[in-house]
Parts: sequence; structure tokens; C-alpha cells
Amino acid sequence: MTALTVDTLTLGAATALYIAVTIVLGYVGYRRTKTAEDYLLAGRDSHPVIIALSYGATFISTSAIIGFGGVAANLGMGLIWLTVFNIGAGVLIAFVVFGRRTRTIGQRLGAVTFPDLMGKCYRSPFMQYGTGLVILAGMPLYTAAILIGGARFIETTLGVPYTTALLGFALIVAFYVVYGGLIAVMYTDAFQGLIMLVGMSALLVLTYTYLGGVGAAHRALEAMTTLVPENLVAQGHLGWTSMPSLGSPIWFTLVTTLVLGVGIGVLAQPQLVVRFMCAKNDRTLNRAVAMGGPFLLMMTGVAFTVGALTNVWFQKTSGQTAVAAAGGNVDAIIPLFINQAMPDLFIVVFMLTLLSAAMSTLASLYHAMGSALICDVWSRGRTCAHSVRSNQVGCVIMMVASVGLALLMPESIIARATAMFMGLCASAFLPIFAVAVISKRPDPVAAKASFVAGTAAWLLWTVFVHAAEAKPIGLSQALFGTPTVLGTPWTVIDPLVLALPLSSLVILGVQAVRLSSRVPAPEAEPGP
Repeated sequence: MTALTVDTLTLGAATALYIAVTIVLGYVGYRRTKTAEDYLLAGRDSHPVIIALSYGATFISTSAIIGFGGVAANLGMGLIWLTVFNIGAGVLIAFVVFGRRTRTIGQRLGAVTFPDLMGKCYRSPFMQYGTGLVILAGMPLYTAAILIGGARFIETTLGVPYTTALLGFALIVAFYVVYGGLIAVMYTDAFQGLIMLVGMSALLVLTYTYLGGVGAAHRALEAMTTLVPENLVAQGHLGWTSMPSLGSPIWFTLVTTLVLGVGIGVLAQPQLVVRFMCAKNDRTLNRAVAMGGPFLLMMTGVAFTVGALTNVWFQKTSGQTAVAAAGGNVDAIIPLFINQAMPDLFIVVFMLTLLSAAMSTLASLYHAMGSALICDVWSRGRTCAHSVRSNQVGCVIMMVASVGLALLMPESIIARATAMFMGLCASAFLPIFAVAVISKRPDPVAAKASFVAGTAAWLLWTVFVHAAEAKPIGLSQALFGTPTVLGTPWTVIDPLVLALPLSSLVILGVQAVRLSSRVPAPEAEPGP
């Protein structure tokens, strides 16, 4: 892959302006951050436009654009179903059903992080400490995937060595997050979200223009069905405009891992839940929905559509499918398409779009991991009223851990790592979160049982059954002499499919039994 040949002056000016605006917004956040609550929750007084753009920009990252765009180039437009789930679950259910209650309860209890909210709702330091540990164990995987996506595009576009791109990228984001806290994160998210909206809209228009229009592009993609590689056909691939064969390995991967895992997982991501707690009132959240839905539609719908259509462009220009043109690395398809197909000026715009997508998500993940480390694990349920400096140190520690993990992760891992993290969030957090904000009497025993069951089931299935992780991990092979303890189709069914129903049944069942038996909820556990 070749580096960008765009005019150096144009590239330098655009990048300098982007960085300057980002730094200014970070500085504004720094100046407005006076207390630990400002650092953690942006003063609980954010504007609805800021909340909507920050929520959307945090959720949509290089993972969605580069990672899932590459997956769409490989598996086809069936991934569009994820867009439906993103809007239905990620915006409508998240804001309307959970958002208002989360804001009200969080403010009443004085909660400042997702684990802190769980601990106070259930009156249990164990819930705060346990959810904090899961965040520290799982979120670096997602963070590393975002780092990889941004660094790969910088490497391809500017010809910068991958390691240099990754380290520089991580440090720039860390700078304004560490000093400005959530106020800086949300301000820069909003700015970056606007850039993403412009860039992705232009990408869709240019792609269809180069492929002869909407109808011509989709007819050409449908005509390529006979070019699907034999190994994908054997796994159920029926063409890039069709869903895979029902019950086939690719169908299970697409539906259970990507569509359900990410589409449902969005409801219980800690870095998104805190956005609800930043709102001043319910009206603020209602107004945020109007912008959040269209934003997610454009971000995910464009990425998945263009990803699949790259096959048409590469076939016309090189006689290859997109995956073949990228040397088998799905994470390289979108960067390669942008650099080879698009005009130089747009490459600059899209570079800023990708930087915005990655930086907005990274900033929120750094912040969430740092607060989990300091407020929820280090203090172990005593208090979140730490100094700003303590939370800054937490952000730095987790940034270093994520960068180290990114340097160790293999190719074509972005979408897989994202789905893993979101599946874990859904399995471990979604039932306890839903009951905490909906039930008038959330039971701590039921919550503990559900949290442990969901987390353990997801982990065991990941390590011993789901082939995408079990084979590389190798523990099943070492202990039982077989890559997975179960055969097909179980090896392609995502852990979420087992773990989320299990954790949901456990919390509902235990809570119902305890309420029917009139067993009073236990008193708050003593802190350690």
C-alpha cells in the first residue's frame, strides 16, 4: 500500500487546524473543570446537542468505519441489520427507556460512574468493585482495537511507521482527556462528530458517483456473486447483497456476534451510560434523541454500504475482490479504498473523519477506564470523591495498558475485539443495569448472582467453545486435547447468545423468589 500523495501544504494546514480546535476545546474543558464531579460527569449540565453528538461519536469509532466496513466488504450487506439495532436499541431504547431513569437515579444517589451507580442502586460495594474489575479487564481490548484502526489509517495514508502512528495517536488523545476530564471529552466529541457527519456523507456520495449511481452500483455488486471465494461459499456466503445461508457458520457469525453482540451491547456500555448522567433534566435527553438517531444512521449505514461496494471498485480496477486486494487483511480494505479511489482533497477530509472517530471514542474509553480504576476499584466502594489529580493518574495508567495491548494484537482484529467487548458488556451488565433503573426494589443478591453468572458464562464460552477465541487462546487444546470442547454449530455461536439469557433469567428468577418469599433486601454491606 502506498502513502498519500496529496499536497503537503493542504494536508498540513487541515491537520494543524483540526488539532488547534481540538486543543482549544480541551483547554476550555480544563478551565471549566473545578471538582472531581466536573471531571467525571461534566457538571451534570450538558447541552442536548453536546450529549447527542458525544454519545454518537463515542459509540461510532474506527472500529465501525474501518473494522466493520472491512467486515461488510468480506461478508456483505447483511451487516446493515446492525444499523437497525444501533438506532432501535442504541438510541430509542437507551435514551427513552434507560436514559431518563438513569439520570434521575444517578443524580439522587450522587453516582458518578457506571460501577458507582450499580453499587449505590444495590447498596453493595461488591457490585461497584466487580463491575469496575470487568471494565478494567474488558475495555482495554476495545480501546486497543480503536488505536489499531486509527494507526492503520495514518500508516497507510501518511506513510508513517505503524508503531510511531499508534504511540503519537494515543498521546494526543491522552493529553486533553487527562487535563480536561469529561467536559473536554464531550466538547471535543461534539466537534469530531460534526466532522464525521460531513466526511461520511461525502464518502457515500462519491462512492456511488464513481460506481455509476445507486442502481448501477448495487446491480454490479449482485452480479459479483459468482466471484465469492470458495472458502466463504462453503461457510454459507450467498453473495454480497444477500444474507448468508440460514444456520451456516457465516450466518451465526453475522447475526449472533456482529448484529446481536454489538447491537444489544450498546445498551450497557459504561462510557455511554454516563452520558445520561450528564444531562440536566429529561427534556435535555428528549432533545438529544432527535439528533442521535440520524447520526448513527449515517455513520453505520454508510460504513457498511460502502464497505460492501468496495468489491465493485476493486473488481473494476484490479480484477480482485476487496479482501484479495487488501492482502487478506479486512482492516486494511477501507484505508486502501480511500487512498486509491478518492480524490486527494477528500483523503484529507476522510483522514480527519477517521481521526475524529477514533479520538472521540478513545477519549471516552480512557476516561471510563481511569475512573473505574480510581473510583471503583482502588477505593473499593468507599467514595468517588477523589481529587482531579487521582483520576488523571488513572487515565494515564490505563492508556499505557491499552497501548501495550494494541502492539500485541494481530491483524483483522478490530471488529472481533469490538464485538467481544460489547458482548461482555451485555452479558455482565445489561440485566443488572435494567433492573437497577426500572425496578422499585432492586435486590442485591439477585444482582450478584446475575453478574457472576453472565460474566462466567461469557468467559467460559469464549475460552472453551467459541472457535474465534478458543483456538487462539489454546486453553481448551492444552486441557482437553481439542481446540473446542463442543463441535459445530456451537463453535460459531457467540457467547452472548448463552450468557445474556442466562444472566437475565437469573436476576429475574432470584428477585421474584426473594420478593415472593418476602425476604427483605439485606442491609448495605460494610466497606472493606
